[in-house]
Amino acid sequence: MHQGRTILLYKMIAKITYRLARHVSTETHRTTQVRRFLHGAYFRIQPSIQEALVEGRPVVALESTIITHGMSYPQNLSMAREVEKIVMRNGAVPATIGILKGQIHVGLTDEELQFLASSKNVVKVSRRDLPYVLSKGLSGGTTVSGTMIAAHKAGIPVFVTGGIGGVHRGGENTLDVSADLTELGRTPVAVVSAGVKSILDIGRTLEYLETQGVCVAAFGESRMFPAFFSSQSGFQAPYHVQDEEEAAELIASALGLGLSSGVLIAVPCPQKQAASSQLIEDAIQQALSEARSKGISGKELTPFLLQRINELTNGKSLDSNLALIQNNARVGSCIAVALSKLQKATRKGSLPRRGNTTVPQPGGGQTNAGRVRRTFGGVGRNLADCLSRLGLTPLFLSAVGKDEHSESILHYCQHMDMSAILQLEGKSTATYSAMITSAGELSIGLGDMDIHQQITEQYVSQFKENLCRAPLVCIDGNVPLSTIQYICQLAKDHQLAVCYEPTDENKASKPFLSDSWKALTYICPNLQELKAINRTLGNPLPAEAPSRLEDIVKMAAALACPLLSHLCCVIVTLGSHGVLLCGRSLGGSISLRPAPHDQTAAASLCATHYPAIPISREEIVNVSGAGDSLMAGIAAGMLANHDTDTCVRMGLLAARLSLCSYEPISPEISTSTISQEQVQSKPWPEAKEVSWTTTSAADRDVMLYDNLIGLPKLATLLSRHPEPALPEAFGLRRLPGALHLQATRHLWTEGCLPAERGVHAEHPGARRPRATQLSVKL
Repeated sequence: MHQGRTILLYKMIAKITYRLARHVSTETHRTTQVRRFLHGAYFRIQPSIQEALVEGRPVVALESTIITHGMSYPQNLSMAREVEKIVMRNGAVPATIGILKGQIHVGLTDEELQFLASSKNVVKVSRRDLPYVLSKGLSGGTTVSGTMIAAHKAGIPVFVTGGIGGVHRGGENTLDVSADLTELGRTPVAVVSAGVKSILDIGRTLEYLETQGVCVAAFGESRMFPAFFSSQSGFQAPYHVQDEEEAAELIASALGLGLSSGVLIAVPCPQKQAASSQLIEDAIQQALSEARSKGISGKELTPFLLQRINELTNGKSLDSNLALIQNNARVGSCIAVALSKLQKATRKGSLPRRGNTTVPQPGGGQTNAGRVRRTFGGVGRNLADCLSRLGLTPLFLSAVGKDEHSESILHYCQHMDMSAILQLEGKSTATYSAMITSAGELSIGLGDMDIHQQITEQYVSQFKENLCRAPLVCIDGNVPLSTIQYICQLAKDHQLAVCYEPTDENKASKPFLSDSWKALTYICPNLQELKAINRTLGNPLPAEAPSRLEDIVKMAAALACPLLSHLCCVIVTLGSHGVLLCGRSLGGSISLRPAPHDQTAAASLCATHYPAIPISREEIVNVSGAGDSLMAGIAAGMLANHDTDTCVRMGLLAARLSLCSYEPISPEISTSTISQEQVQSKPWPEAKEVSWTTTSAADRDVMLYDNLIGLPKLATLLSRHPEPALPEAFGLRRLPGALHLQATRHLWTEGCLPAERGVHAEHPGARRPRATQLSVKL
């Protein structure tokens, strides 16, 4: 391999950008929840689950007390493995939650499952036990209550268990009430179970759930509330859902309302495996009598009763228990899939289309007229293709199957170095079908991308020497999270220049779930991806999307500002409005190259807006590769040591050619059509500078709120909401004190507040922090 080659680490996947609705829903906060959860000292979330959550795929939480205290080894281990397989077979990602050495794990490896299943001295962990168990570094199985807490913090809305706890028989005297019930009253997670364990007082449990404000619905054909081992308890559930779609709609409504309470979906045990109600009741009475005589109570009571009932029924109760757990896993995962689809459809459906264009939707059993073309695209392939046409020799790392699609790709990409491509037997090469409108915009896409999970850290590490010698490493959001983190760690250890291409809004936040992003050098998001990144970092977002170009540029610059504390450049693609380059100026234009720390400290933050090259709508045939062409053109100019303006304009030239090509990367791109000479020979729209300086983090917060919300509007909001509640109400982080003083002063000077609540002119806090305005120099 030649020294100085650019390494491209990407998936062969077309770039799709989803736009979120303006309202902030529970779903939009998922990545923020995941990130905050990850950064706690007591939590660990498995990379595959992190990835699924960030991408909006359905995840099902599973408890571990049933493993540690519900069944004996090795039956408990085989049951846990089978339940996870059932969840996966039904299209969801299983996340078994447990505590290992004082750390809550969301998602367990097989070795960790074996440890919990075979250990003798693990703790049964509910809400009250969490602080002690974590502080002492103990291990344990989480109850329904403990699992709900962890699932909610991780952003998992659906949790499957066997049966929940409740009011114990005689609870009116002993006050023995399970923490599961109070947890359902204060944690917004949907629990799918076979109702309440038969050993409990089911009637009083339902009454208690009503008091806690928990929405309870029976699942299936009957409204009868199940009794764990038996399908009927003799009590009616308050509500009834017939299938997973109805259950998903119920859960979505609860989440959308922002209720702090959970939802209980009660699924009856399959009739063939259900135990006789009388058989179970006789066994319960005898087991309760024995427990009283032995003085067994508290959290030791339930495991004792279940074990004794199993013995008294000659294993019939255990057979029913296994059957209902597996059935709940199937139903719960189907509900999670339906909920995920519903949430995605809600987000997409709430957005207006551009202009008044209406796109006919396929369906109705009819054939829709159109033109079908096969092209070879994908973010990574596009970048490698474009850089190769510009005279560079990038090494492309990706994975394909051994099939006709891979043969076609390798043949088409003969001008590229494909020697490092991983070819796998029995795997399908990634394919993507896109419906493109007459305006060249993506209408709908369908992708089969599973093979890209094979771009593992182990595969990439084989090219460590190449990576460490490369002048630029590029990676996109489709690569598995663990591989992204590996590249970022490598960049930190070896001072590598790394460019991250977010790919789409759902994947944009992957490096930002931890501090991995601080090792990046460049990032090239569009506006929606930039918003998603800021949301993950907990930064304020605009209440409304601006329409004027000047305001769009202001917003983009404000959103890029927090990232520049660690990144060299943020390249924001603005579609038909061109590109905004944000970075640091060292006495002139923005530097595209990382500067030494002492120079960085002296540099001022600035941005330049480069308008797009004028192009008519009739000339545009495909937008899918334009952004990749732009980034490749900029990278090629940078690697050739051209000045900043030339680099950006090389990218704009490449993007224009690809907009006019049916291929994602125009075959007309070459060293003769994209070069410094070509840039110098053409007239260009004037680039407009955007500049800002900040004196502190607090000042930067003022700038962000001022430009994203506006002080007058913020002051009005403050007059309606107490200051501590305002950030939470609008999905914002803590309101900086300096900004609160400014907004309060605005209220007072406008006559909206009595003087004693206002900030007088001579008050030290009334002075606006210096040099925080963000302005466009026209």
